[in-house]
Amino acid sequence: MKTLVANFSKQLTEAIAIGSSAKLTASPNKIFNVLICGLGGSGIGGSIVTELVAGNACVPINVTKGYFIPSYVTENTLVIISSYSGNTEETLNCMEQAMAKKAKIVGISSGGKVLETCNSKNYDCIVVPGGMPPRSCLGYSLTQLFFVLWFHKIINTNYKAELEAAVKLIDAEENSIIAEAKTIAEKIKGKIPVIYATTYNEGIAIRFRQQLNENSKILCWHQIVPEMNHNELVGWTEKNENMSVLFFLDKDEYSRNLSRVEINKEVIKKYTSNITEIYSKGNSIIEKAIYFIHLGDWISIHLGEMRGVDLMEVNVINHLKSKLSEL
Repeated sequence: MKTLVANFSKQLTEAIAIGSSAKLTASPNKIFNVLICGLGGSGIGGSIVTELVAGNACVPINVTKGYFIPSYVTENTLVIISSYSGNTEETLNCMEQAMAKKAKIVGISSGGKVLETCNSKNYDCIVVPGGMPPRSCLGYSLTQLFFVLWFHKIINTNYKAELEAAVKLIDAEENSIIAEAKTIAEKIKGKIPVIYATTYNEGIAIRFRQQLNENSKILCWHQIVPEMNHNELVGWTEKNENMSVLFFLDKDEYSRNLSRVEINKEVIKKYTSNITEIYSKGNSIIEKAIYFIHLGDWISIHLGEMRGVDLMEVNVINHLKSKLSEL
């Protein structure tokens, strides 16, 4: 897993090449909305991209992470089926429903039943390299989403230049990213991480939480400013030094949110002294997102190593799938 994280920029470069050469076909019907179907490492790219293109997309984009699709899906819906293995049970169920609704379907997968179905039904499918844990392949799935949305004119740029700039950024910052990640991992070791980010960065926070779950083998939670100011902030009432609060911040963030964060810190520091601010780097929202993703991945690697756990192991997930296959 450590090697896979270290090769993130190479994966992004390969993903850009794959997306640039992808063979896609136009929808025969006007697209009124977009639905991205995927879970775990395959689905988080949908959450992140949806937030990143919120100010650009000309139609609503939603993400589903379960067995069913919304009733609004019709032949005027672009449904993107994102399953790295191609065999994700829930996503395949959504794919069948989308087919029944005659939606425009595009797959993103390394193989499995998704690719098999796309080939048999003559659906578009962008094929990415297989054989790796899905959580280590976010660069592949996330990048392809930009190209699919751009091809179908949902967004007015494919963000290729920004993605290429993000590759250069993390390559140039790699040593400092690894060092910062180690420092942060040392701060949160033995504690319960509480992850706070601002609106349109929730996908980043979720990705970090998931990496701490799977790589570091710990529990944690996340919330978003300003939403948490209307509920969770009230829960900070007891001194607890086992809590370690992490704020993912951008200096270009909306000023009212930055003011909220400062007030939040004043409240929270009464109950824990473990507060860390993590600032993005980069010139565009894409660069900043990629930077946060890579930094968060390295934090999970360092913390997992400090805890002495097997970074790759996900036996409980395999157990769950095995039990479900018996039903």
